[in-house]
Amino acid sequence: MHPLILSFDLVGTFVFALSGATLGVRHRLDLFGVLVLSFAAGSAGGIIRDVLMNLVPAALVDWRYLAAACLAGLVTFFRSCDIERLRNPVQWFDAGGLALFAALGANKAMVHGMDVGPSILLGMLTGVGGGVLRDLLVAQVPVILRAEFYAIAALFGAATVVVGMRLGWPPGVAMGIGALLCFSLRALAILRGWRLPVAQQRGHSPGPDERRDGGGGAGGGGGTDGPPPGR
Repeated sequence: MHPLILSFDLVGTFVFALSGATLGVRHRLDLFGVLVLSFAAGSAGGIIRDVLMNLVPAALVDWRYLAAACLAGLVTFFRSCDIERLRNPVQWFDAGGLALFAALGANKAMVHGMDVGPSILLGMLTGVGGGVLRDLLVAQVPVILRAEFYAIAALFGAATVVVGMRLGWPPGVAMGIGALLCFSLRALAILRGWRLPVAQQRGHSPGPDERRDGGGGAGGGGGTDGPPPGR
């Protein structure tokens, strides 16, 4: 694997794993549970990408992916107080992983000869896969389904990579710009509370729980970065 691609993959794995481990600590999982959640969050997107491309998942044959995810899990488990000093750490780590994996997935699809449309979609799936599995493992509705400006950011980032590579940009430049665009869009969504419209039943007034889940303000994250569950 090209060193640049490997670097994007390992950094993305580590950052996404931090989001999974932080959520695991908030749900008071034990050390093993936190490590499982960190590996799932850090590796699911890449595994989905490789399986759809009929490749052996890199996360299952290269020890460095497991090491990056476990390192993130251990750091978070033992230094969770430092992690929680950040504002909305799950969302920010998730945004970083989303950006890196969306750019990487689109690049890898193009390198393996996929067309423009499938490459963009694969980049998006690579970006959102880890977050979806992370949320499901702690019985939360995945952030991609909760009116968040999330998959759209991944689509824009992946599309930038694909268009850039079609225009002859160096892969590193295309991936860097795509990842930066994706992260910037997601960051603005977190800070400004950008959300997609939520379906409402005709004649139905949302109750307090529905308003809380569907209309959180900036940094709300639909519960991802809320207070930990009660004891």
